[in-house]
Amino acid sequence: MDGMLSQEEINALLGGMGGDDGGSSSGGFDLSPEEKDALGEISNICMGTAATTLYTLVNQKVMITTPKVEATDWDKVCDSYQVPCVFIDISYREGIKGNNVLMLREDDVKVITDLMMGGDGTGHIEELSELHMSAICEAMNQMMGSAATSMSSMLNRKIDISPPTAELIKDIRDVSEERISGFSSGQFALVSFRMEIGDLVDSNIMQLYPIDFARELLDVFSMSKQPEEPARPAPAPSPAPQPAPAPQPMPAPDMSSMGGGMPQMNMGAPQMNMGMPQMNMGYPNYVPPAQDINAQPVQFQSFMQGVNPITQQENIDLIMDVPLQVTVELGRTSKSIKEILEFTPGTIIELDRIAGEPIDVLVNGKLVAKGEVVVIEESFGIRVTDIIKEKSVVGGI
Repeated sequence: MDGMLSQEEINALLGGMGGDDGGSSSGGFDLSPEEKDALGEISNICMGTAATTLYTLVNQKVMITTPKVEATDWDKVCDSYQVPCVFIDISYREGIKGNNVLMLREDDVKVITDLMMGGDGTGHIEELSELHMSAICEAMNQMMGSAATSMSSMLNRKIDISPPTAELIKDIRDVSEERISGFSSGQFALVSFRMEIGDLVDSNIMQLYPIDFARELLDVFSMSKQPEEPARPAPAPSPAPQPAPAPQPMPAPDMSSMGGGMPQMNMGAPQMNMGMPQMNMGYPNYVPPAQDINAQPVQFQSFMQGVNPITQQENIDLIMDVPLQVTVELGRTSKSIKEILEFTPGTIIELDRIAGEPIDVLVNGKLVAKGEVVVIEESFGIRVTDIIKEKSVVGGI
């Protein structure tokens, strides 16, 4: 018919409307308001837990704002994030499959790693070394590990991640296609936060979710939010059988109808019917005489056998073969991460114990004795010099 558009032409016209909002021209991926809220809720809970973990690592107050979720493409990310940054790959290996990328500014990574190594965060770091990259990977491993635990509770399934990997990117426009294979073509989900660490960091961090991973995460999240099926009502119990009606008492015989002139002859001889209970069906108040029963009190056997439970000896032979872990502790000390990372062969670590002082003997982590080190042929040994006894009070009645 002339003047009528085909379905393909209508779809083409609709596909060209909406500009950047629809995103259909670059992969056909878009997020509805409900999907944005769901991704925002997941990220908010996860990054809130991660912020708590980061606080314990840097000993600084960490604040992360409510996330902003949008569908974007790689060109927009490059326009808004052109400074040197660190790419941190986070792969999920259980519960959900896929990976996302966390982007941190290079200066923020320098502050975080300096704080982790015992600095004050204001030290001037020329360039991130392998030591700094290892430190930020460990920080992200603990942060995202705690976030995965929160996600497990939220999604009602176990979520586990692989150890994150980090890479310094000087210019994200020069990143290879293989490095951003899940983001270079079409759109993806972008979750951005504002992060503050004390007075040292006030910056933005971004999480990039590929399309497939974002869809799977939303599907799992929607399944966890579905209400459980109501329990089926228990079948109604079958009605209890009606008890058989009690036999109605027979009416007393009318003496007037039995030769009405001699009622006193039956009234005066009730004892004649004592031996015939079947003849007394008409007397409901009749009670048969009680029979003599030979009842005796029950005699129970005593279980005490004259033994006082307080003084009774326990059979310790039952646990004689239970293995216990015996540990000899020479001493302890505390070191910062920076000092530990500086360990080299030949480093001397000073302990909190004076030379010649007795050492501790622990069984399953509990102090039980003190002793001194001896040498038995080619092995070290311990000679017990003192037994640590705990006072015990046994109460009685």
